[in-house]
Amino acid sequence: VRVLHLKENVASLAHLLASTSHGGFPVVCRPKPDHEEVFQGTIKRLELCMLLENEHIFESETNDESLSSSLPLSYEKITVEKLPNLSRLTMLLNLYTTDPRYQQLFINLEPYINKSAMSVQAHFSLHRTYIIFRTLGLRHLTVVDLKNRVVGVITRKDLMPLPLEERLRLQLAPQ
Repeated sequence: VRVLHLKENVASLAHLLASTSHGGFPVVCRPKPDHEEVFQGTIKRLELCMLLENEHIFESETNDESLSSSLPLSYEKITVEKLPNLSRLTMLLNLYTTDPRYQQLFINLEPYINKSAMSVQAHFSLHRTYIIFRTLGLRHLTVVDLKNRVVGVITRKDLMPLPLEERLRLQLAPQ
């Protein structure tokens, strides 16, 4: 499972976006230094792309207790429905992954995550999970264990029945 942290390294985030096509990511944090990382919420790929296009929000401080030095982006700016300029985004991701300066910079994701994102327990009923997807129109759902640690992500595509042709092919294969 690819998870993000409340304070995420810019270079690592750029590499993740460049190397995956996931539409969203669970965000975790360690409540106390001696505790395990627990699920905090989710953030969409588009929102992460919009954050990376605003270099002024990058921070050099990694201390979780420190206040962000920049004001968070407005809700309107971060939740735009348009896709970012793909060539510009590709250029930025390449820059962030190759330039050593971005290894030392971080983004505070806390103001941007969906803290009310749903999750299901690992032993949750598959039938009920399907009903949740159908009734809420979800694209992905985080799966957690009894201690609220992320153990997986289930997508709408995971729950779609196989196309009819493939079902027929599978049934006819043994014959």
